[in-house]
Amino acid sequence: MQTVQAVIMGIVQGLTEFLPVSSSGHIVLSSALFKIFSHTDINLVTNEEIFFDILIHLATLLSVIIYFFKDIKQICVEFFKSIYKKDYKNENFKFGMYILLATIITCIFGYFTKDISHKLTQNPFIVSLFIIFTGIVLFFSEKIKTKEKKMDLKTAIIVGISQGLAVLPGISRSGMTISSAVFSGIKRIEAAKFSFILSIPIIILASVVYPILNFDSADIKTFNYTAIITGMLASFIVGYFCIKYFMKFLQKYGLRVFSYYCWLIGGICAVVFYFN
Repeated sequence: MQTVQAVIMGIVQGLTEFLPVSSSGHIVLSSALFKIFSHTDINLVTNEEIFFDILIHLATLLSVIIYFFKDIKQICVEFFKSIYKKDYKNENFKFGMYILLATIITCIFGYFTKDISHKLTQNPFIVSLFIIFTGIVLFFSEKIKTKEKKMDLKTAIIVGISQGLAVLPGISRSGMTISSAVFSGIKRIEAAKFSFILSIPIIILASVVYPILNFDSADIKTFNYTAIITGMLASFIVGYFCIKYFMKFLQKYGLRVFSYYCWLIGGICAVVFYFN
């Protein structure tokens, strides 16, 4: 892996992990486009690329933890305090339970679709179509008005199912979770906060528990760590500021503007990869 490629992919990951446009889809597309310009087989996915993809996801995970550190700390403290005191009406206890429930639902989806998801990373044309689908979901999420409410059990289940669908590259995790929450009546800021904190256990499980333990130690020693570390730094820095300004953006604007972007980039890439 080249350093330039790593930086580009790190920036793409940092931007698209939290913007509702699919980070996994953009990583697949940007990697495939880089291979086209460098005259490399776009169907060839190396272990180094998979390893790098995991690490830049962990870099954006760190940006979430740092940005929402006070919220996460308060949720964790009050969650366990509520269990000890048997005070199950505490809002932070409920928030933690909703995170756990949505995560469990997503894990079930991920377990049954992991093979399909892996194969799709080698098919940028299908990934492009999924990005177009993400745009459709974003467009209609606020089109149909729903009575505002707080996060509840039903919404957590819907969000968990939505996040489960997003294990397929090209379907945005943040886009699906925020859209489904907003459609259910949750305010945009609260929906985004829930979505971002919900990403923490999912990224850990998806990145560490399953794939990173399967790499051969001898193979890992051959990787270009200058490129990998540079890409991780780019992903972390861009990810942090992306969260910061996206939250401000949502206070004034909706998700629809991102649907136009998804249709544009998805449509262009679908045409490019249809003929490659």
